[in-house]
Amino acid sequence: MKTVRIWYDRFLEVIAAALMAGLAVILVMGFVYRFFGMSLVWYDEIASIGLAWLTYYGSALAAHRGAHIGFPGIVNAFPPTLRVAATILSEIIVLGFFVLLAIYGTQVVMILQGSTLVSLPNVSQAFTQSVIPIAAVLFIIAELLRLPEVIEAARSHGFEDHELKEALEGIDPDAIKGSPAK
Repeated sequence: MKTVRIWYDRFLEVIAAALMAGLAVILVMGFVYRFFGMSLVWYDEIASIGLAWLTYYGSALAAHRGAHIGFPGIVNAFPPTLRVAATILSEIIVLGFFVLLAIYGTQVVMILQGSTLVSLPNVSQAFTQSVIPIAAVLFIIAELLRLPEVIEAARSHGFEDHELKEALEGIDPDAIKGSPAK
């Protein structure tokens, strides 16, 4: 299972990196063309779609890494049995939401069949909006791959607060202990 998680993480990372690189190229092209007085007709529409795609696929990557918004301090305050129940309920709600998003996102894509972008009439709106059901499925896979780890954390030590850990990384504990109190 660990190998599958590593490969899935790399897969999502490659998608996010490619989208970020593509968006950077589009933004630089838009700036350069506009600087020389030759604005690209499609720049704004494609840049906004690229940003939406980066947001959806990046969110799936964040979910896979357990870096999405949460309240680990609240859940960690529960006793282990209640923590496990709250965690399972939370996962059911998250998975249910993304199942609904995949279903209704697919319906949106079907409705948009035949519609095209304003600035690029050869590009289907169904293609641009396909990110919704695809990313929802990727998010579901990410959550299911993390589920055993999440339940184990709920049973044992609780959840790691990524924001707190990140904030404390730059602090030298010896420097704090050795400093005189004011």
